[in-house]
Amino acid sequence: MKDKALRLGTRRSKLAMAQSGQVADAVSQVTGRPVELVEITTYGDVSRESLSQIGGTGVFVTALRDALLRGEVDFAVHSLKDLPTAQPEELTLAAIPEREDPRDVIVARDALKFTDLPRGARIGTGSARRMAQLNAYARAHGLDIETVPIRGNVDTRIRYVRDGELDAVVLAAAGLNRIGRIEEVTDFLSVDTVLPAPGQGALAVECTADNAELIAALGELDDPFTRVAVTAERSLLAALEAGCSAPVGALADLLADGQIVKEMRLRGVVGTADGARMVQLSTTGPVPETHDHALALGRELAAEMLAQGAAGLMGERAH
Repeated sequence: MKDKALRLGTRRSKLAMAQSGQVADAVSQVTGRPVELVEITTYGDVSRESLSQIGGTGVFVTALRDALLRGEVDFAVHSLKDLPTAQPEELTLAAIPEREDPRDVIVARDALKFTDLPRGARIGTGSARRMAQLNAYARAHGLDIETVPIRGNVDTRIRYVRDGELDAVVLAAAGLNRIGRIEEVTDFLSVDTVLPAPGQGALAVECTADNAELIAALGELDDPFTRVAVTAERSLLAALEAGCSAPVGALADLLADGQIVKEMRLRGVVGTADGARMVQLSTTGPVPETHDHALALGRELAAEMLAQGAAGLMGERAH
């Protein structure tokens, strides 16, 4: 059995194949077994509707999870930001590897930075979260931009800029890094300007909850700091009762004194798509020692945000 290949379920996109390939190599090193990629098409891959129209939550995940439960694959790799916050009992997140750069980036014509875009610049994004924060920043700093909803893979989105249909598009740094196209970025957006999606830049390695041997092997890839950070971010998202296409940004930073991590800061933001109304708060405390501590941190910040009217700013609610 030791030499039998493990089957890794992955979406078919270039980005999904790249990040799954990286996990496959790491799993092979840990287990000594070959890993084969099993390509699975999800509803989110074939639908051309906006994420808010098709529900957002789970559209890139359900088909992979169904394949796991049917025994067609041994484990699956997801972009953590695509995962619904409710975890099925039959499945477990065996590993959350070390996070990539969580920031959003701009790919703009003429190598322009965000603040150098001309008046009336058209910026493409499929994310209500990005729209809300970009528009809020523009309002606060006197920029004149138009955010334009788009769908499609990285190639499609960048082509809008190359073909002159848009002045810029917003993408995740992690994705461009993983497919070797980070040099096309013209500006990295500070998290003080745009908070990323909860879990952005992190991967989730999932398998069935009854496979103790595989859980232990995959657990070798787990990064405990990344896990507590994204657990707090996703707890905030869940407590706001928001789907993964809702305009919610969250980031947990680990604050270090030299080489010693001392505290964790959790920031959250909710806003209307036009950026006219925003609720943005943060809290700082000891690094959570357990899963429950991380959950509590997210719930506490969410409660403060709800008290300031966050619920009324979210157009997309989980069902």
